[in-house]
Amino acid sequence: MGKTITDPAEAAQELRGLFDASTHAVFFGGAGVSTASGIPDFRSENGLYNQHFSSKYSPEELLSHHLWREDPEAFYDFYRKMMCAPEAKPNQAHLKLAELERDGKLDAVVTQNIDGLHQAAGSKNVIELHGSTHRNYCVRCGAEYSEEWMLQTTGVPHCPRCGGVVKPDVVLYEEPLDEKNITNAIEAISRADLLVIGGTSLVVYPAAGLIQYFSGDHLVIVNLQPTGQDSAADVVCACDIAKAFDW
Repeated sequence: MGKTITDPAEAAQELRGLFDASTHAVFFGGAGVSTASGIPDFRSENGLYNQHFSSKYSPEELLSHHLWREDPEAFYDFYRKMMCAPEAKPNQAHLKLAELERDGKLDAVVTQNIDGLHQAAGSKNVIELHGSTHRNYCVRCGAEYSEEWMLQTTGVPHCPRCGGVVKPDVVLYEEPLDEKNITNAIEAISRADLLVIGGTSLVVYPAAGLIQYFSGDHLVIVNLQPTGQDSAADVVCACDIAKAFDW
């Protein structure tokens, strides 16, 4: 393993230098990128999986394809309350990544998040591995509905046009990732000379497995908690990600 940095200001200086020296940088991010925006992650001490729910289902079950089919009322109740975050705003990490893209210093953002905050910050080339709460489709006719529309519904939402069930464009447990997104992510990561991984524990597959396609010069991990890939990184920034992108 390379060096470990715990001071956010030092991490910001290190990241700035690496982005300046790079020609094809890619950012691979997870739930920790959005915690500073008020959206809980999954596995930290205050994360979604450690919160207590009145439901008889675990969060993983509540986000599964079989529950969407077998107990849609429970699925949609949880989805509206815990997965949608209409008031959330981009934080410094989102804003800096968008700025880096505008300046030609970042090729792509590959994200496991479904909150759309990278796009809200201004990023254009965002590969959403797990979909987005901002898109919802009728499973019968394909009509698209917004997050705002979904939040105004109750129970199981039905399409006003044909009466079909409206399903979030989010990859649930037991569902495959979109092949086009996988291909685009692999191409971006394979081409990168700098890969910065941020806000993810790298335990959700197949998304986490995409980093095996990186063969560039510098691998950097920015995450408060240790990951299974720390030993392979040139730099590990064990600090708040929003502060690490504050320069």
